[in-house]
Amino acid sequence: MNIFESRMNELYALIEHHAGLYYDKDSPEISDAEYDSLVRELNELERNYPQYARKDFLTHKVGGSVNELFAKVNHDVPMLSLDNVFDSDELAKFFGRIDSTGPFVCEMKIDGLAVSLIYENGIFVQGSTRGNGHVGEDVTENLMLVDSVPKKLINAPSGKIEVRGEVLMTLERFNAINQNSTKQFANPRNAAAGTLRQSAKNNHVIAERGLDVFLYYLVNAQAQGVNTQNDALVWMHEHGLPVQSAYRVCESLDDVNEFISQWQNERYKLGYITDGVVIKLNDLTRWADIGSTSHAPRWAVAYKYPPEEARTRLLDIKISVGRTGVLTPVAILEPVRLGGTQVQRAGLHNADEIERKDIRVGDMVRVRKAAEIIPEIVDVDVDSRTGNEVKFMMPSRCPACDSEIVRLPNEAAYRCPNRASCPAQLVEGLKYFASRAGMNIKGIGKKLCEKLIASGKVKRLSDIYELEISDWIELEKIADKTAENILAELELSKSRPFVNLITALGIPDVGSGAASLLTEHFGNLDAMMKADESDISSIDGIGPVIAKSVHEFFRNDENMKLMKKFSDMGFMMSIENPSREVRKLEGKIFVFTGALSSMTREKASALVKSFGGKTASSVSSKTSYVVAGENSGSKFTKAEKLGIKIISEQEFLDMIDSESII
Repeated sequence: MNIFESRMNELYALIEHHAGLYYDKDSPEISDAEYDSLVRELNELERNYPQYARKDFLTHKVGGSVNELFAKVNHDVPMLSLDNVFDSDELAKFFGRIDSTGPFVCEMKIDGLAVSLIYENGIFVQGSTRGNGHVGEDVTENLMLVDSVPKKLINAPSGKIEVRGEVLMTLERFNAINQNSTKQFANPRNAAAGTLRQSAKNNHVIAERGLDVFLYYLVNAQAQGVNTQNDALVWMHEHGLPVQSAYRVCESLDDVNEFISQWQNERYKLGYITDGVVIKLNDLTRWADIGSTSHAPRWAVAYKYPPEEARTRLLDIKISVGRTGVLTPVAILEPVRLGGTQVQRAGLHNADEIERKDIRVGDMVRVRKAAEIIPEIVDVDVDSRTGNEVKFMMPSRCPACDSEIVRLPNEAAYRCPNRASCPAQLVEGLKYFASRAGMNIKGIGKKLCEKLIASGKVKRLSDIYELEISDWIELEKIADKTAENILAELELSKSRPFVNLITALGIPDVGSGAASLLTEHFGNLDAMMKADESDISSIDGIGPVIAKSVHEFFRNDENMKLMKKFSDMGFMMSIENPSREVRKLEGKIFVFTGALSSMTREKASALVKSFGGKTASSVSSKTSYVVAGENSGSKFTKAEKLGIKIISEQEFLDMIDSESII
């Protein structure tokens, strides 16, 4: 075996390994750019030495395998991937191959999970992943929980409509999840894919994590009288399907290059991950003639932006303690320019990554923009080592409270278990406790939380309820009236439903949806605290990870003291609360549409359930009320047609607080 055949075999094994981690397990070990580099090297060797090429290899196919957890869906029209180009010369060759100068449609390439949505007479009936391009996974029920997936089209045409696009997670949601969850995702794409592929038992996390979708392909568009890609995007938008605004019709190669250049930095403002530009021939009538390969259309190509990298020195590794107690190592760098900004910090994810990359304090390192969020250390310049570099060791005790650090089996994260009084956890925990998702205490934000903890006045969550008006005035330098308002808000929060308290505690992996399931099942705090892991995991919608978190939380002595304190203060410790008529919404079904201003949809749903009502993701004749926020969509229209009562967010809140139901 010569060196070329040997290297090709090595690349086949490497690519197969990393593709499996990316497509099937949603847990990559290398960046997209590194994976693309392996594929490009293999493609070049295959062109030069075709006698050693494996024609059936996955780089000549589409996507990954089909997960056996889901039913299979056959795609009538194959869901292909895209060929990539990496510079203007390769892009010019693409133009030459299809013998066209334009016009083209340029769209930002979304880094998400490809899905197909099928509508029958305007009603969403099936959703699936791309799978291997010919057979995908049926994720209809999971996609029903994605708010931005329309359940009914506006002015829907009769018959079957199929649209395709990407399920994604915004940067804001990604950062919040990684900060508050025991599971650390590598990037938003893997977070979105892992979330959508939840089993039926755990699919409540889909609504909690807040996925989104953008559509970009109308299958059999010409049957709808649509003959250009631009018109297809307009058609989808007019029928209520979400389409990203970052696209443009370009008349020539120069226009395409201008679009690529414009968005190289502008893409960071979008709020979601994009790693390139997709260029499609605008004239749909030519697509069939131009054709496709076994894995990609010839009428479209993806221009991949080069990774932004810089070389600098690693000065130190600090430990950041998050709300759930997870210890995250952060690289302190010698300042360097990267992506138009000065970078001094980089993410290191966890101790395993530091060991795998053999990162040492004092090393010269290569830094790259990771998923366009924060920089990451790609690798180390081992040849430049002097021998003075220091290996990093995770601390055995919490740097904020000196508690002994724990590392649970099968977890990458190290954690401080002292949730009740660890200062670092208290700042983030207090902020979350007071947030709209928790006890909804107006006037207490992050800066005030930092002051409260730094002053020593608050050492555990319950302490904020024991401060006098003079403490608030002294701390915040605020007027008497403002301090009085904070005290009033604190007193009001004690009467929030039991589900709010369980949510506000910030138990790892327990959001408002899981808190609602727990409170509905156990009914009161005493029953919840006495339950073992098997009792908790037997609840429909609660998996073993959440069960373990809940069980461990109520086995911690400090947490138990905290709960007793809340009970003594008069907090609601059960869903039984006659004075607030907890069953006043029994028999009522609510549907929420549009953006709510005072709470998340998850919080609103939990509120309905805490008063005995139910929520649904779509409007039907059984719906009692549609609560309409800003920019309400198809649900509002359907409610009008069916004569369902539509109320505002304020009317909904008034309903909760009133003695009768309107």
